[in-house]
Parts: sequence; structure tokens; C-alpha cells
Amino acid sequence: MLGFRPAIFSAFQGYRRADFFGDLSAGLTVGIIALPLAIGFGIASGVTPQQGLWTGTIAGLAVALLGGSRFQIAGPTGAFVPVLFATVANYGYGGLAVATIMAGVMLVVLGALKMGRLLKFFPYPVVAGFTSGIAVIIFCGQLDEFLGLGLKMPEHVPQQIALLAGHLASVNWYAAAIGALSLAIVYLWPRMSRRVPGSIVAVGAAALVAYFGHLPVATIGSNFGGIATGFPGWHFPDISLETMRQLMGPAFTIAALGAIESLLSAMVADGMAETRHDPNQELIGQGIANIFSPLVGGIAATGAIARTAANIRNGARTPVAAIIHSLVLLTVAFLAAPIVAFIPLAALSAILITVAIRMAEAHTFIELWRGPRSDFAVMVAAFGLTVVFDLTVGVAAGMFMAMVLFLRQMEAVSHLRLVTPESEPESPGTNSMHGKEIPEGVVLYRIGGPLFFAAAENLDQALRGSGRKPKIVIFRMRNVPAMDASGLHAFGVAIQKLHRDGVKVFLTAVQPQPMKVMFESGLVNWLGENKFCADLDQALAASKQALGTPS
Repeated sequence: MLGFRPAIFSAFQGYRRADFFGDLSAGLTVGIIALPLAIGFGIASGVTPQQGLWTGTIAGLAVALLGGSRFQIAGPTGAFVPVLFATVANYGYGGLAVATIMAGVMLVVLGALKMGRLLKFFPYPVVAGFTSGIAVIIFCGQLDEFLGLGLKMPEHVPQQIALLAGHLASVNWYAAAIGALSLAIVYLWPRMSRRVPGSIVAVGAAALVAYFGHLPVATIGSNFGGIATGFPGWHFPDISLETMRQLMGPAFTIAALGAIESLLSAMVADGMAETRHDPNQELIGQGIANIFSPLVGGIAATGAIARTAANIRNGARTPVAAIIHSLVLLTVAFLAAPIVAFIPLAALSAILITVAIRMAEAHTFIELWRGPRSDFAVMVAAFGLTVVFDLTVGVAAGMFMAMVLFLRQMEAVSHLRLVTPESEPESPGTNSMHGKEIPEGVVLYRIGGPLFFAAAENLDQALRGSGRKPKIVIFRMRNVPAMDASGLHAFGVAIQKLHRDGVKVFLTAVQPQPMKVMFESGLVNWLGENKFCADLDQALAASKQALGTPS
């Protein structure tokens, strides 16, 4: 595969002992941070704690070895929780495994086709909307275990809220107290020490209080039988064409979320460490990670922004830190699994609630409210539809609205205007009307903005509505950066109409992309290369010659 060059290939140039100890310190810290998150996101996604743990191990290792960022930490994340939970509920884990592998293949293809940089243009209001929607879904989904209710939660937030409201009298106050204690530790512990992650202190303290206090609260051991030690073995899901058809929607959503979040995480890492990641290689690494994760019973994974940032803050130098992070999770899976069984589910829910609160970013609503109202409407729509229906509907509707608004804006930017010395008094210059003598029978039009399908109708209306019957028309195209097939067709039809009426046409200062499009379509040959002028002076001189007017 051309261009296959993971970031780790260049990581060991000048690698020193100090670099290794920086990677070691960061890897150990992030591994500890990732432990409760991997387990918690596994449970929140509708699978077992062990599956979440193995996802962090295998996916984290694959991205470290094959990704395009020096600092990326991959694993299960909150963004996937709604779609994974719904997929498991509707198709079982086997369906989720197939959807994850399909998503992995999509990511590899995107990377191989060098589409990584295009994903950076995903509209911010849509990203902010569905991210805040995911935060609400995670928050509401964790209230069941946080309050110790032990309910079977429905898929959508409105039904979840109704179910929780109907069972508030059954709250397990011991579990709620454990959850509140965990929340307090997560928020207050950094004021005392940043060397040990607050999340690991919270689950440790909660486990000790629940065990020695003999509190009647649900734990990983009581609900899931603990975490089995050793390698989980290989799992090959049954894949058929019919299954792939049914799972195309979830697979596409997983791939889109994985691509967006991993590239956002890599961009955050670049900003913190002043590096540059390879987005295409990053997509390939993420894709391979998602292909292998289900083979060991894992779930979908992507780059985790908070864990990646913690990796850099704790001194990471190379992808070796991410490898060490995976080894920490592997050590837990093989040696410390019996201890993990004592962690109360309320403590894990408290940690995921803090993740949801940080994901929500309520300030983005205020920020976009102060900007264009159309962007705010897109964000609210993506947020509301994600919460009320599901992530796929929210993202699709948000993207559709963003596309429609973009086309409206581009249509407004594109224009064709009649130009005269009186209507356009400019300063002296080659492209200026200042001091220019326009021969009788010559009309000038300035085209501005990209000439594409949304602006094609404007071009035709402007020409038909001019009311003039000139002998020569000059199109000034210096401000046309791009032209698509629809714009080319409309422009070609307009020129042909002018030719049928006996009107000669000249074009000035055509930029490379429109020139290439017109040349490949045959318009340049049909019109004649002599009709394409470098500037207005050349076009006016050619017009005078065509009219037989002395220069």
C-alpha cells in the first residue's frame, strides 16, 4: 500500500534513555486512567467488562503500532456508547462484531484513498450537536446503576427518563452514596495530587468502602461474575451478505464516529505537542484496530481525546507510551482481574457521568447562539434528534441541514454582475475599469465565486434579465476559483445562446481549475483559444479588432 508509514517508524530516530522513561511514566499513568474507562464503557455499551478491557488492550496496541499519530491512545469511548448499545440490543454481540469489522474495513479504505484530510471539514455545529447529545445519552443511561435501581434500560432517552422517574422510590441509597463518593473524589482529588488519577482513587475507595462496609450494592463480580483471567480466545463472527445489509447503518455510523473522533484527537495532540500527524495513516491504523478488536471479543474503538491529552501531559515522547498503556491493561487482564470484581457499578457509573458532563460542553450552545442562527439551528437539530431518536438520525439530519445551508451560502456568494466604469470605479491597475474605454456594443460581466450547480440558475437569469443585445460580451473570471459540471453546462449553454445571436464572447483571467474543466469538456476548442485573454486590456483590444474599431 503506497504511503503506508505508521508514526512509530520514525519514533526511534535519536531515541534516548530519557525518552523511554518519559514514555514509561506516561504509559503507566494513562493505563491506570484507561482501566475504569475501558471497563465502564464496555458495560455501558451492553457487553461485559472483560470485553471493554480487551478492546482497550488490542485496539490501543494496534493504533500505537499502525496509526499516524505519535501520541494517540485508542480504546472504547463515550461516542460509541449509544450506537453500540442499540446494536447489541437489536442484533446481539455477533451483530456488533460484524458491524465493527465492516466499519474497520471502511476506515482502511478511507485511509487508502487518502480521504483523511477531507474529514477535517466535517461541520462543527454537527459535531458539537451530536457530541452533546451523546453526553446526555451517557448521563441518563448511567443513572440506573448510579442509583442502584438494577433496571433493564430502554434504548432511547425519553423512555429511560420515564422509567427512572417511575422507580425513584426504589433507589438503593447505599449505591447512591457510593456514586456520590466517587463523584466527589474524581472532582476533588486533583486538588491534592495529580500524580495518581482521581478515577482510579475513586474506584479503589468505593471498592474498599463497599467491601469492608458489607454494603448491599452491585459490583462487577455480582453482576458479571468478575473478569476471567488469561487470553479470551479468538472469535470469528458469522458474516453473510444479508447480515451485512442489515448492519450497514450501524457500521457506517461506527466508521464515521471513529474517523471523526480519532482525527480530532490527533489534531488536539498536534496542538499540544507541536507535531503533525498523518490523517490517512491514522484512519488505516484505526481501521485495522477495529477489524482485530472483535476477533478477541472486543468492541469498536477510536482515539480518546482525554486519554491522549493525559498521555502528552505526563511526558510521552513516542507511540511507545501507548504500547505501555496497553501492557498495563493486559497485566490487569492476566493478573489483577480478581481484584477488579470488587468494584461497585455505581462507582463506574459515577466516572462515566463525569465523562458525560465534560463531553457536553454547554458553552458551545452559547458560542453558536452568538454566531449565525443557521449554525445554531443545525447544532440544536443534531442534538435534539440524537437524544430523542438515535445517533444515526441526528448525524444524518445535521449533515443534511449543514449541506443545504452551505449551498444557500455558496449560491449567495456566486454572482454575475454587469460592469461599467460608473458602476465599478476602481483604482488604477491592469484589472481595473479606471480609465478604460469601452467600445460601443461591448458589454462586460464580472462573475464572482465558485460556478457550481447551485449558482447555475443565477447565471442564466442574470444574462436573460440584462435586456441588452451587444455585439461582444466579455466575462471577467478572475474571481471564479472553481467550476463543476453543472456550472460548466450552464456557462456553455449561455455562450452557445450568445453565439446563435451573433454575439462574440471573450473570457479574461480564467483560473487554473475552471480552465482545466473547460478544456477537458471541449469548450475551449469550440470557442477558440484566442477568446481566452490574460487580462481586461487584452480582451478590450481583441474586441476592438473584432469590431473593426481602431485601437
